[in-house]
Amino acid sequence: MRPAHLIKVLEREFLSAREGLHTPVMLWGPPGVGKSQIVQQIASSHGANVIDVRLSQMEPSDLRGIPMRVDDFVEWAIPAMLPNAERHGENGILFLDEVTSAPPSVSAAAYQLILDRSLGEYRVPPGWAIFAAGNRQGDRGVTYTMPSPLANRFSHFEVDINLDDWVNWAYKNGIDDRLIAFLRFRPEKLFEFDPAHNPVAFPTPRSWEFANSALQKFTSQPEILTETLQACVGPATGIELKAYIDNLTNMPDLDDITAGKTVPVPDEVDLQYAVAAALVGRAIRAKDQDDANKIMGNILSFAGNFPQREMGVMMVSDMNRAVGEDMFALPEFDQWADSIADLMIYGR
Repeated sequence: MRPAHLIKVLEREFLSAREGLHTPVMLWGPPGVGKSQIVQQIASSHGANVIDVRLSQMEPSDLRGIPMRVDDFVEWAIPAMLPNAERHGENGILFLDEVTSAPPSVSAAAYQLILDRSLGEYRVPPGWAIFAAGNRQGDRGVTYTMPSPLANRFSHFEVDINLDDWVNWAYKNGIDDRLIAFLRFRPEKLFEFDPAHNPVAFPTPRSWEFANSALQKFTSQPEILTETLQACVGPATGIELKAYIDNLTNMPDLDDITAGKTVPVPDEVDLQYAVAAALVGRAIRAKDQDDANKIMGNILSFAGNFPQREMGVMMVSDMNRAVGEDMFALPEFDQWADSIADLMIYGR
């Protein structure tokens, strides 16, 4: 399931915990696709806590607690990490990460916690959702086959890679426009992992975040920029990204475009992607300015100049997801929509 749809599922499951309708959810996917980040996003949108329990690093007693003698009986000390309404809030997410990397003895200790929301005397607070995540066996991680009794305690979703969803997230989180443009130009590079070769560094949504940080830190040191990008996304992709960035010196003046001046569209397709991504970034940064409508209108006017109209459709679609539907009221949007009416019917 693509991330945008998966967020809707987890959102509803989070809210359903307080209604008594919650079903624990298991997220499957290769390393670096953003499983943990999706869970964090749900919690952040509600101002709720996430208790991240890495089952691969635990022993059964870490979940069950330590036995203590009380008079003639043995009682179990409840682990402080487990959700407690007084300490952690009435609503939150218990996130069991690396489930498939946990040894069977630990998985068995989690059975009751996941299905019955209890473990001995301990009870998961009613407003807490239970989500879990793990890698598939073919992903070359340390994994165990999930036992059927544990698997039957979850609803299961596989996290798909979707460039549109990643681009939408990237604009909202300040990812460098140059990286967004590169991945629009080379979409297959968003995730490129061959378990048969077991690479150390390779492109994933997570490693592109690292590449973004590398660009901010090392752009002023071009002699080491290539190596730092390679360290994040792999040798071949790092070289290709650096070459792409170097070519951006031939981009047209974006200030002239946003000012409404006549600017020719570059002939090179890679530069067209770069211009489109950069203009969406300009629209986002202009959103709260007094001249926002003028800037967005000029960007929409430029969208009709691309030789391949699909490039303009991509740019306007990204712009819509990033700045919202206010742009639909601009006369330049109507003019652009009329120019591509034979390509698509744009929902309004």
